[in-house]
Amino acid sequence: MQSIDGFILIGGQSRRMGRDKSQLVIEGRTFVDLISTAMSAVTSSISTVGGTQPQASIPRVNDVHRGWGALGGVHAALANCAAEWALVVACDFPFVTGDLFLRMATLSEGFDAVAPVQHDSVRQPLCTLYRVQPCLAQAEHLIKSGERKPVALLQSVRTRWISFDELADLKSASHFFDNINTPEDYARLTNGSMHSKR
Repeated sequence: MQSIDGFILIGGQSRRMGRDKSQLVIEGRTFVDLISTAMSAVTSSISTVGGTQPQASIPRVNDVHRGWGALGGVHAALANCAAEWALVVACDFPFVTGDLFLRMATLSEGFDAVAPVQHDSVRQPLCTLYRVQPCLAQAEHLIKSGERKPVALLQSVRTRWISFDELADLKSASHFFDNINTPEDYARLTNGSMHSKR
């Protein structure tokens, strides 16, 4: 197993949700707790990035480039990573699993990043393994150039894109990237029309 540190991005402004998504709860557990449990399959070092609310027993690191959005959060994770690889996951993906992260780790040889592609062909830079040395330097370069989109980082390093077909055999794969963006999304989740598949 590669040397991996885990980072959960909680610094978004959650405009559509209207509240801190990292504090949302499914069956008595916060999204951050669910994601950190999944991350524990590949790492024992887990931190949150950004945000203002402390998370129980999980250390927090601050953005280096404040107000720089998701790419700024990825950069902060990379800048604070002591391992060879940083596993960076947004806090609104409560259905990710340890099996997903283990699969990603097995595909990293010879690449600078390992990023899944959703079933609808959307590339997912906020559930990605980043090799710190090349990705930190490139993230810094992109931010200095004015770039804010994290997918630009993946497009500028050697990225192993994982097609959804390569993940489809994993339990609950169709729910990995069901992110919760609005009060309506959260209401459907808590009312049982979306289910945690852990």
